[in-house]
Amino acid sequence: MSGFYLSQPNSIITMNKQEIINILKAKIIDKIHYFENLINETRASNNDTKSSMGDKYETGREMLQQEINNLQRQLNEVMNQQAVLQKITADLSEKVQNGALVKTNKGLFYVAASMGEIVFENQKIMTVSAESPLVKAMFGKKMGEVFTINNINQNIENIW
Repeated sequence: MSGFYLSQPNSIITMNKQEIINILKAKIIDKIHYFENLINETRASNNDTKSSMGDKYETGREMLQQEINNLQRQLNEVMNQQAVLQKITADLSEKVQNGALVKTNKGLFYVAASMGEIVFENQKIMTVSAESPLVKAMFGKKMGEVFTINNINQNIENIW
């Protein structure tokens, strides 16, 4: 098991990177289902418009098609995040890289897909993409090293 300990004042919190990955995979699946349902509902709405309103409402149908295209783009983006997540392992990391959980003096960051903040065992973890400016600034660094982003120095306190 690839667990690790994150010490906090007055407590020790056990975390397991595989559990974090599982949480992110579940979030991705939920997002995929959400967008697929929206696309299907919008397509059904588009078909209703075609059958009941005639050619007079061509502009409305075009707007619905644009919405479907927009939703499809968002779905593709989520599926790309899923592909990135599939490549992530729970192996411990010695430097900042894809799959690394990084504790700086400013927060806890998981380098995977950019999915916002998650709470795991009462810890806020910001999930960030390797393409984000934050990760680019700290990529390849090791515990104890300092990096600067937006003129603010951050110290890497631990990496899992």
